[in-house]
Amino acid sequence: MDLKLKGKTAFISGSTSGIGFATAKLLLQEGVKVIINGRHQKGVSEIVDKLQKLVPDGMVKGIAADFSKSTEVDFLLEELPLVDILINNVGFFTSQSFYEATDEDWYKQIEVNVMSGVRLSRHFLPKMIRSNWGRILFVSSECATLVPSDLIAYSTSKAALLAISRGLSQMTTGTGVTVNTIIPGSTLTEGAISFLNGVAEKENKTRGEVEGEFFRKVRTSSLLERFASVEEIANTITYYSSPLSAATNGAVIKLDGGSMGGII
Repeated sequence: MDLKLKGKTAFISGSTSGIGFATAKLLLQEGVKVIINGRHQKGVSEIVDKLQKLVPDGMVKGIAADFSKSTEVDFLLEELPLVDILINNVGFFTSQSFYEATDEDWYKQIEVNVMSGVRLSRHFLPKMIRSNWGRILFVSSECATLVPSDLIAYSTSKAALLAISRGLSQMTTGTGVTVNTIIPGSTLTEGAISFLNGVAEKENKTRGEVEGEFFRKVRTSSLLERFASVEEIANTITYYSSPLSAATNGAVIKLDGGSMGGII
């Protein structure tokens, strides 16, 4: 299927690994000019080289910026060209009890997970509206509603994205701009693989056994009963980045494997 993306320009925050990297690769294959991002220039340059080898005809560049540091965000905004597609993907979490999480732990997760998308959208949305075309996507998490007790701060930050996305979508009325939220479920990112391998080694089990126990004992609401691949999430993000998704605006797209429940 031709997604009619050739010639568009996209910026993906937090895209040197995981869902962001997989999305960058797919967009490059669709003919999109892609700007990736990570915290450190060395790592960003390495991933640019990797993507160029994977997609030889692709046009990719990278800009390093740590979204927990306002000066680096200011630099990023100055360096970024006009983009057609903004994918707010950057995020991180700390797993700890509610009582142990400090104000600083909360502030940093809000700063990176929420304010990154706020600042980038504030910068690009007016330009998209003036040009009468654009796509803004926020990458949330199933934790926005499942809210594990050791991830309350993270879940709060991911839930906030739904309100921001819906509010921004209402500012696009009558234009060719859309703003939507993607909600991945448990996904087999590099971090998840490292976690599973660590538990497997500690408990003298295979990674498959650990994964099975996770869905039997922890993520019991999952209908998929496995981790989604980063490519499965990236496929959907790529579609909603395209002109073919024009009728979807202000929506929450669940890729949670059924873990969140509900009929909408």
